[in-house]
Amino acid sequence: MLQVLGATGVTAVAGCIANENPTDEDNESPADDNEGLPAAEPVDMDSVAADPTDIPPPVDWDEPREHDITIECTEHVAEIEPGVTFHFMTFEGQVPGPMIRVREGDTINLTFRVPGESNMHAHNIDFHAVYGPGGGAEHTTLAPGDEEAMLSAKMDFAGAHIYHCAVPDMDYHISAGMFGAILVEPKDGLPEVDRELYLGQHELYTDGDTGEEGHHSYDYDAGAAEDPTYVVFNGEAYGITEDGTQGPMHAEVGETVRLYFANGGPNLHSAVHPIGNVFSRLYRDGDLLSEPAQNVETTPVAPGTVTMGELEMKVPGPVKIVDHALSRVVHKGALAVIDVEGDDSPDIYNSDT
Repeated sequence: MLQVLGATGVTAVAGCIANENPTDEDNESPADDNEGLPAAEPVDMDSVAADPTDIPPPVDWDEPREHDITIECTEHVAEIEPGVTFHFMTFEGQVPGPMIRVREGDTINLTFRVPGESNMHAHNIDFHAVYGPGGGAEHTTLAPGDEEAMLSAKMDFAGAHIYHCAVPDMDYHISAGMFGAILVEPKDGLPEVDRELYLGQHELYTDGDTGEEGHHSYDYDAGAAEDPTYVVFNGEAYGITEDGTQGPMHAEVGETVRLYFANGGPNLHSAVHPIGNVFSRLYRDGDLLSEPAQNVETTPVAPGTVTMGELEMKVPGPVKIVDHALSRVVHKGALAVIDVEGDDSPDIYNSDT
């Protein structure tokens, strides 16, 4: 059920498929190969990478609730890696957008904003968990400075779902960071774990080479060819590692860690693999109603999908989360690290034999 509470100022292209071409104003032309890239632009935020530990607490209520949620779109110049800048588009200033967590049967009252002072493009939001035109995209499409849009939607689909911008050139907007996860817990809830983490994979298609210093603009031809310059987690190449701006994630020996992994795409499947571990329980494609798969080493995650997996941390040391399309790890940035601390367990792993 979706009930529209407000009007918007731009005609929406609802859902995941557009049949219009982007406007000339939105096209960013690749730089002349002979001239190279322009200089890196001044950044207006240190990092767009979402904190992978910033997750709402588990559902602790057993009756339907209403949730008043505001999502504001903002665009930022930030670094993909040191010396490489890009114009990101975000929900609430982070990539991926904030995780939303509700219970099956709850209602979301959404206020959606595209302030004129912090946006150059029109935006909207498509919730894959919502019954309604475009998952809400048709009624939230706003040009910069338009009056805020409001809608109400009942959460009838238990599961982990993605949300994303769905304007005509949605591949550009999603690539630039406009996607996130909404978790609709089943009525009976989820099993308790010790720690939860949240990562979002996406591709960046630019007019520069990987690692080339300067300001990279979005390249529509590279996007159409599905040939990304970077494949990253949370907006940065290697950002959630020892050398990244976020640093590694953390866990303790003996803990059970739940990972929410959103593949924004816009185009490529991911092959998510925890190096040095397995998914003890894997909720494929965000399916929280079926029995989870067990002891899965690598799982495919289609673009536009959130997968949930649980890891048992049995020995200390790094657990590396990668896309097992390994050239993306070695050359394009698809690596994050969970630093597991605690006592050695030589009966499980012994390096001194």
